[in-house]
Amino acid sequence: MSEYGRRQFLQLTAAALAASAEARSLPGVPRARQEKGMRLGLIVAAGEDPAGAMQKVHSLGLPTMQLGTEDLSDEQLARVKAAIKKYGVEITALNTAGPGPSVWDFYQGPETIGLVPRQYRQARIAHLKRASDFAEKAGIPALHTHLGFIPENPNNPLYGESVTAIREVAAHVKSNGQMLLYETGQETPVTMLRCITDVGLDNQFVNLDTANLILYGMGNPVDALDVIGKLVRGMHAKDGFFPTDPRHLGKEVPIGQGKVDFPLLFKKLKALGYQGPVTIEREISGPKQVADIRKEIAYLQKLIA
Repeated sequence: MSEYGRRQFLQLTAAALAASAEARSLPGVPRARQEKGMRLGLIVAAGEDPAGAMQKVHSLGLPTMQLGTEDLSDEQLARVKAAIKKYGVEITALNTAGPGPSVWDFYQGPETIGLVPRQYRQARIAHLKRASDFAEKAGIPALHTHLGFIPENPNNPLYGESVTAIREVAAHVKSNGQMLLYETGQETPVTMLRCITDVGLDNQFVNLDTANLILYGMGNPVDALDVIGKLVRGMHAKDGFFPTDPRHLGKEVPIGQGKVDFPLLFKKLKALGYQGPVTIEREISGPKQVADIRKEIAYLQKLIA
């Protein structure tokens, strides 16, 4: 989807939910957070009303959330801090992208998403640094973003340029005592691991989107854990099907209706000692989104237990 579409989705998540009344030591994660264990959450946009967004999460009984915002103003920071104080929902990561378009497909995606495209790179580096500062002031421990279609061929000049750009961002994030979370999907797990290794900083980790590897045709999340499992510090709980039309991503569906083997996935995560958030992402809007999220909460609670 376009960057506008993704931002709209996050905003619609908050709007749809408004209609509802209703230890193993892991490097890079504070022990206090590890001891909380796996805990459910929801990804939602702050919009102009972070308190309202957080209230929706709180009304579902979820203890965590990933907060999406492109507004890094002092006014927005004050609103976010007030919302945290009021509702006490743990924001596990700040989700942001930066200026310019992002088109979520196989053709325009490599030209528009993340730090790989040259024409948007410097502006996005600057934005991600500001986002890290924003998150530090709000007490948010991680910065989450799509870094782009990292080239599979390490000899591609764009690969080396991307490594350099990511290192600049990761170093700034590290100076704020935070993790940089790579979103999975747009490259194979081994390419993501290669990039993290070549960047060479110890605050780089993975946000495992359980559907994206499938939607982009890059693998499946269970097998991906053999490659990047020890680096997983965040998670988007989502399901979907592999692409059968080579021009379009696969279809996202409710958890349990797609190709993700969630029982096996959680078994492997537990074996790896994962004690982080399990953040639900359902990419539709309206009453069905709310109904699906409620069912997914019940399903995932059983797997966590």
